[in-house]
Amino acid sequence: MERFIPDESIIKSIIDNYRRIKDNVLECAVKAGRSESDVRLMCVTKTVESEYINPVLDLGADLIGENRVQEYLLKKDSLHLENVEKHLIGHLQTNKVKQIVGEVDMIESVDSIKLATEISRQSVKKNVVSDILIEINIGLEESKSGIALEELEELICEAAELPAIRIRGLMTIPPICSDEEVRKYFYKMHKTFVDIKGKNLDNVNMDILSMGMSGDYEAAIAEGSNIVRVGSAIFGARKYF
Repeated sequence: MERFIPDESIIKSIIDNYRRIKDNVLECAVKAGRSESDVRLMCVTKTVESEYINPVLDLGADLIGENRVQEYLLKKDSLHLENVEKHLIGHLQTNKVKQIVGEVDMIESVDSIKLATEISRQSVKKNVVSDILIEINIGLEESKSGIALEELEELICEAAELPAIRIRGLMTIPPICSDEEVRKYFYKMHKTFVDIKGKNLDNVNMDILSMGMSGDYEAAIAEGSNIVRVGSAIFGARKYF
C-alpha cells in the first residue's frame, strides 16, 4: 500500500482557515457579550486524513468531533491527541456503542432511552462514566436524528436515572434555512437549555449547548451556543466514501 503524501498547499490552506475561524469565534463571543473562553471551536474531522488534521492539533486545537465510530477508531492512533478532547457527533447505532464507549470523551448524539441504556450498560462494564448530550431534532426533519422538544424532559429524566452516564447538555442541527429562521431555531434551543438547567435535575449538569456548523456558527454563538462544530470551513469540502 502506497504511503499517503499530504499536499503542502492544502495544509497551508487548512492552517489559514483554522486561524481565521478561531479568531472569528472569539470575536463573535465578545460581540455577544460573552468572554472569549465561553465558546469552544470543535474541528470536525469526518473523512479528513490524519495528515491534514495533525497540523491543526499541533497549533493548539483541543476539541475534535467524529461522525463515524469505525473511521475514528481506524485513525485515532495516527492523530496527535494529547490534551485533545474527542466527541462522537454522528448518529450512533446501539450495536456500535461497545466499540466507542471509553474511546471518546463525549457522545453528543443520544436520542433515545434505548441508546442511553446501552451506553450506560457498556460504561458500567468498562468501569467508566460517559458524558452525553441529548440530540434535538429542532426542525422535526425526517432525514435527521434527534428527538422532538416535547419529548426532551421525559428522556432526560429517564436517562438521568441510569448508572455511569452524565447528561451534560443538548445538541442540534437546524434545517437549512434563511439566517433569520436559523436564529429562531437557535433561540428556541437556548431557551430550552436554560429552562432545563433551571430545574436542577439530579445527574443533569446542562452546561453544554452544542449548535452551529460551518455555515451558521456565528448565529449560533449569538444565540448562546458554547460549542460550534466546524468542518468544511476548516478542512475544505467533504470527500465522501
